[in-house]
Amino acid sequence: MRFFLFALAICLTLQLTTAAQNNSPVTTLWHVTMDTLQVNAQRAWANDTVRYRYNQMKYYVTTVLPYVHEAVLLHKELEAKTAEGLGRKERKAFVQQREDELRQKFDAEVKALNETQGVLMVKLIARQTGVNIHDMLKEYKNRFEATKWLAWGKLHGFNLGRKYNPDNEIMLENIMEDLGYPLPGFYEEKQILTAN
Repeated sequence: MRFFLFALAICLTLQLTTAAQNNSPVTTLWHVTMDTLQVNAQRAWANDTVRYRYNQMKYYVTTVLPYVHEAVLLHKELEAKTAEGLGRKERKAFVQQREDELRQKFDAEVKALNETQGVLMVKLIARQTGVNIHDMLKEYKNRFEATKWLAWGKLHGFNLGRKYNPDNEIMLENIMEDLGYPLPGFYEEKQILTAN
């Protein structure tokens, strides 16, 4: 890697020197595509409070990931059914059937989550699907349900209609990448500097 950069620097220097001697402008453009390089190092924490919050959030994320995974699969399944041309009544019946199955499977566990874990679950579902929960409810349930849950969320300090922005969730993004869940491709390039 260092040799390549050193050789590139020498080539550019020689080209600029030759161009300066000939009094002609440099017209050659260099384009180099390199593989993504991931550097992992021991994280330096600003203080113990930041370290504690990071570890607590990581624990909460690992707790809600099975539910997020199931929700993302359900969303993909619903999108596929909608693309097939499923009618409104059939789609409503399908949604109700899947909702009942998920309630039987996860009802007690999801009710045992605390408020912070619930907010993280909503954020992660929005992150993985690219659609906020309010729009999903409006699309697959009805406007009344969507408005009811939006008001409930705002009453508890969280907006279900907000789009997920990875630049505002630096610590969450670092945790998800550490766990092997890179940002989905439908997001634009992000610029995350540090979680400390």
